[in-house]
Amino acid sequence: MGGPMLVLAGAGSGKTRVIIFRIANLLSMGIPPTAICAVTFTNKAAEEMRERIAHVLGDAKIAKQLTIGTFHALGLQILRTERKALGMPRGFAIYDASDQMGALREAMRAVRDFGGNGERRYDSKAVMSRISLAKNAFVAPEEFQPNPSDEYDGITAEVYPKYQEMLRSCAAFDFDDLIIEPVRLFDRVQAVGDRWAEKFQYVMVDEYQDTNKAQLMMVKALVRNHGNLAVVGDDDQSIYSWRGADPTNILNFAEMFPGAKVVKLEQNYRSTRTILAAANAVIANNTKRHGKELWSTLSTGEIITHAVAPTVEDEAKWVAREIASLVKEGRRWSDIAVMYRSNIQAKILEEELRGHDVPYTMFGGQQFFDRKEVKDLISYLRVALNPRDELALRRIINYPPRGIGATTVDKLVTASQASHVSLWDALRAAAGHAPDQLRTLDDDAPQIDTAHINPGEIRAGTREAIAGLIRSISKVGVAIENGGDIVAITKSLVEDIGLYDDLRAAAASLSAAQRRIDNVEGLIGALGRHAEKGKGRDGLATYLRQLSLETSKEEEKDGGDKVILTTLHGSKGLEFPVCFMVGLEEELLPHARTLQPQATDQPDGDHATDISEERRLCYVGITRAQRKLYLTRSCTRVSRGNAMQRTPSRFLLEVPDDLLEVIDIAAVARERVPTDEVKGFFSSFKFED
Repeated sequence: MGGPMLVLAGAGSGKTRVIIFRIANLLSMGIPPTAICAVTFTNKAAEEMRERIAHVLGDAKIAKQLTIGTFHALGLQILRTERKALGMPRGFAIYDASDQMGALREAMRAVRDFGGNGERRYDSKAVMSRISLAKNAFVAPEEFQPNPSDEYDGITAEVYPKYQEMLRSCAAFDFDDLIIEPVRLFDRVQAVGDRWAEKFQYVMVDEYQDTNKAQLMMVKALVRNHGNLAVVGDDDQSIYSWRGADPTNILNFAEMFPGAKVVKLEQNYRSTRTILAAANAVIANNTKRHGKELWSTLSTGEIITHAVAPTVEDEAKWVAREIASLVKEGRRWSDIAVMYRSNIQAKILEEELRGHDVPYTMFGGQQFFDRKEVKDLISYLRVALNPRDELALRRIINYPPRGIGATTVDKLVTASQASHVSLWDALRAAAGHAPDQLRTLDDDAPQIDTAHINPGEIRAGTREAIAGLIRSISKVGVAIENGGDIVAITKSLVEDIGLYDDLRAAAASLSAAQRRIDNVEGLIGALGRHAEKGKGRDGLATYLRQLSLETSKEEEKDGGDKVILTTLHGSKGLEFPVCFMVGLEEELLPHARTLQPQATDQPDGDHATDISEERRLCYVGITRAQRKLYLTRSCTRVSRGNAMQRTPSRFLLEVPDDLLEVIDIAAVARERVPTDEVKGFFSSFKFED
């Protein structure tokens, strides 16, 4: 069981079982559960893994002692344990994606005028993407070298240092810090690195093909004393290089960890032989991969349907009608998924599904904890627990509106930064309170001389509004510190700040207001369920941090009996009896940016690096299907007002023609096209990667 091992687990081969039974075997050998660490990429996967281990062991108590969680959760555990070595206060904050963007925009405003005077407006997402990639490559702000021909690199070089300075001044970490800061700490303080390398004697990583450089270095640090590392993954499903994942981590595993044992899992328990034959044929055209071929004991199954439509509208209408027909024949709506390369393709699909009374749900929508009213209330609690959490404080400083205008806030921010104090202390000084008149809830915050801010410079009404905010937050903080009921505390806070009144006043209708109120009630209910575990103030702080660690793949997928719409990226890890892959055309799949490497970055969520990754994305889509697969495309698409001819995706050419039936959607009757006609149809298209 010792030493490095790579398990190459093909799609549908039951890879999670490998880690579950490895852990069970380790425990049976007498390895303490506290010496075992399993890392996943989503909280949901971690929870399911722990539940399955508990079932196999028949002992939930032992399963709870195992360290199972995401890279980010593991990093947070390390940072919380080692906060003194880091020089961070007890109540340090974790900034989620929304908080990060808020801090970034502040940094951008601090270094350049992006809004007026003719200055070009930069896309903050593009800047954040560059900062994130730099961090995960361990490039510090002062080390960032911009590409002279890339304007976004230039502004990133200016903003990155200011952004990082803002995080530290607020005692905050962003997502990337949760991984890179522990690694830096391990290197900087030998004793800390040794402590964690000794703590976990056996380390396992799921979905290893999705790891980036920083995650690889964390893994190396954890196993540096013993080398007991087992990773499970599939290089053929490496589709996230655009967000930093490095497929060479799995491709070069044996070189990185000498003596590694490589095991291949090639039996697929999910799909028919026809679907697997198509998947194998497509992915075989990638040259840089571990050789493996999926097989199954299932039947040959239905032939793959390749439907060709004159227009995008015709394609969407046909998909909607075909789905309705499948349900009439006995399928459930939830048996069916429609997958596409880019989110922009979903609009016409949604319109046609609604027009044909097909119920559907989209994966990748807004998360519950990302909804404004939920985040607002969470921010109040975050400030009550840690008044130095400046982004949370600025979020709620004038919400609901209480008369603390933007000009006042800017003055207070400027004064706090100039005097090297927190915004919270600046607020207390502005309200005319001496440091000991209102309790500071951050135990690590220094006591300061607040004489640098003159309350007389702020009008009386604003001072009273600030004092009211301080009273509300202090009351919550003290109540939590004294072990009060978090549900009652939060309900009292909601009433105190008039949150429901504001939601009703701002909503377009009573029903819209009630939905938002229900969301707040949902958060209060979640807080109550957490409180039942009895973990007190620190437990609440940890819980609020965990909410910030939720990812887009964590969303609730219990959408009832509905058709699922999802991007191909979003479909990874899922499976459905029937799958439609729409838009199998050049410039969609593979995406246009992979065909034009010189194109400028347009950070809209549709990224790719090369044709090989696009082929892997196609492979992922094909292997989502269990029993029936549809591949559809359109002959024309409207671009900038003009109908443009479309070329079939090269990946269609790689599917053996005897696996396909081609349907002309424009024809009145559906007829199977003879094999020689299929060959003739495709023969005129030639591509080179």
